Amino acid sequence: MKFFNTFDVASSGMTAQRKMMDITSANIANVNTTETVDGTPYRRMVAVVDQKQIGDWQEEFAACSFDESAPTATGVEVTGVEADNSDFRWVYDPSNPKAQKEGEHKGYVAMPNVNIISEMTNMIQASRAFEANATVVESAKSIAMKALEIGK
Repeated sequence: MKFFNTFDVASSGMTAQRKMMDITSANIANVNTTETVDGTPYRRMVAVVDQKQIGDWQEEFAACSFDESAPTATGVEVTGVEADNSDFRWVYDPSNPKAQKEGEHKGYVAMPNVNIISEMTNMIQASRAFEANATVVESAKSIAMKALEIGK
């Protein structure tokens, strides 16, 4: 049964990378959003990825397996989305109605803290990780098919 963990782990990775790509695309879409519902510029969002927690029944099943020394692979999951609290980008544009009227940023407009180059890099990284997990699924499927052929 441990063979099927390969599919579980790879599919969890694919799901996590898809969610990360969704978050990155939202960041890119809001690169010029100077005002959100709360009146502040858009804040870059970051995915929180953690090891997937196994359920009680899976722990019991692993305890009954033949090879108890082998660690049980669990995969990953996106456990949350957090705002990046780094400072906004400040663009000098005193004619803009959103420009600061006084203070240290007088004449500057607060822009989202989204760096388009970083976001595109994150998008490429997530895309490659997704492809790698898809390759793992295809390889595991091929190995399973070869094992079935041996049994003929």
